[in-house]
Amino acid sequence: MTSAVLPEPLSPLDLSFWNIESAGHPLHMGGLFVFDADAPDAAQRAAGLIAARAARTPGLNTRIRSVLFPVGAAARNVAPGFDPLDHVHLTAPVRDFLTAAGILMQQPLDRERPPWAAHVLPGADGTSFAVLFTFHHAHADGLRAASYVMSLLDGAPVPANAPRPRKSGSGLRLPDLRELPGLVRGAAADAGRGLAIASAMVGAALDVNSSPALASRATGARRAEGATIDLRDVNRVREATGGTTNDVLLAVFAGGMRRWLDKRGDGSDGVRPRALVPVSLRDPNDPTASGNRLSGYLARLPVDEPEPLARLRAVREAMERNKQAGPADGAGAIALLADFIPPLGHRFGGRMIARSGRLFYDLLVSSVPLRGARDLRLANSRVREAYPLAPLAPGQSLAVGITAYENHVFYGLLADAVAVPDLDLLARSIVEEAAELVAVCGG
Repeated sequence: MTSAVLPEPLSPLDLSFWNIESAGHPLHMGGLFVFDADAPDAAQRAAGLIAARAARTPGLNTRIRSVLFPVGAAARNVAPGFDPLDHVHLTAPVRDFLTAAGILMQQPLDRERPPWAAHVLPGADGTSFAVLFTFHHAHADGLRAASYVMSLLDGAPVPANAPRPRKSGSGLRLPDLRELPGLVRGAAADAGRGLAIASAMVGAALDVNSSPALASRATGARRAEGATIDLRDVNRVREATGGTTNDVLLAVFAGGMRRWLDKRGDGSDGVRPRALVPVSLRDPNDPTASGNRLSGYLARLPVDEPEPLARLRAVREAMERNKQAGPADGAGAIALLADFIPPLGHRFGGRMIARSGRLFYDLLVSSVPLRGARDLRLANSRVREAYPLAPLAPGQSLAVGITAYENHVFYGLLADAVAVPDLDLLARSIVEEAAELVAVCGG
């Protein structure tokens, strides 16, 4: 007799993401991929291929539903009557893909269905099209979302193994009495780590050197922009100065923000915003594991530093301190505190948790690697641009996603459209900062 597959419980972190969303403030991530169309009907063919491949991609047919026990918890299960055509949408032709993506990011995903969507955007010029993939943060973290996207593109094998749900009849294993001392020590260590993270968060909340431009009343309106720089230039800077590629990309963003604040008249003096930089805890050997596997680092962006190389040194030193402490320590490990909140606390305290995020960090800066990706195609049309769009927390006006693809780095900027009407100015400032950093390194 075959065991029936039971719903897969949401982890505390996934449950937190599911409950902090509101109708006026969606909490999903996006990825905007721009293609060179190989034929006038490329967008239509792309929409059909996405739907066909989604039907056989494990995980895309699972929805999130409340469960009776534990009270306040939720679980993933296969959606009855799952139809990919409910999730793949072909729009009218658009002139600006990023503008359209910002408008679409305002729309909450249907919580009664598997929480993802693919919006296929034909270009008004007839020579290009784009696809905006969106995934609720409770359904996938950045790496898992990237894995889903790869499974929908040309030439990508459909994952053979679905996320492993629990099976009925497996039962619960009670601990052996001989194991209890070790379990007690583990619980004490976890409690001590939680207290340390909470203490670091209080310190971060008391040391605010941000800008009013990064805080806003949550309006739900969205605007998206993108900035593109040359990956070979980034590598030249890294080779000349040391550190990592990510250090250079954070420093370029910090310098771009300085230019932006000065141009818009806000000023950058004394501005050192707290950037939450997510760190993946996902096992690279288990890419199909569902849900989020995340911690993070909290790094001060030296926006007030006028000299580009000094900014880069400050970023590198801040990230080195974070790495030495590890992803399970410090205020950036805020995601790990979700484990200490019972399901009912997530259910009824979600909105309060959402509003408190701005106390501990000012903006999210997320790097999403497209592991080894080259010559990506859909309907035989080639990807030329890829902009990750990170979720925007309530009370914050800006979130940043970064990815490298072939010889370029793409910054995806998602902002509150009311608080940041000049997001295009920030995008241009990032490009200008990259050029200056290359120049001071000998170009």
